[in-house]
Amino acid sequence: MKKEIKSQNAPAAIGPYSQAIQAEGKTIYISGQLPVNPKTGEFSGDTITSQTLQSLNNIKAILEEAGADMNNIVKTTVLLKDIKYFTHMNEVYQEFFNPPYPARAAYQIGALPKDALVEIEAVAVIPEK
Repeated sequence: MKKEIKSQNAPAAIGPYSQAIQAEGKTIYISGQLPVNPKTGEFSGDTITSQTLQSLNNIKAILEEAGADMNNIVKTTVLLKDIKYFTHMNEVYQEFFNPPYPARAAYQIGALPKDALVEIEAVAVIPEK
């Protein structure tokens, strides 16, 4: 069983994918979030700091739509246009999480859609109520 999660406070999917899918009622798989401001449809700035902040705010908005928050994230993957951005990305990233931190992988890749500097995906687990 899967349920689509859609937030008006995060950019709409621009292809054949969902913002997020909730599986088996408690696991949420959040698609990679580019640093697109959902109100303007444009990137939020041209620095790794501003783009990381927007990508994480998009993830936060999607989780809120599902009744969850950043503390429910168990795994993230960070895709960077250049690994030299890692330290500055990490400074913003750490502001969104509390210990125990989610597992994470970070990679430099050849290119991101729309020439973004960062894209972040996440997996969250909603505890049973």
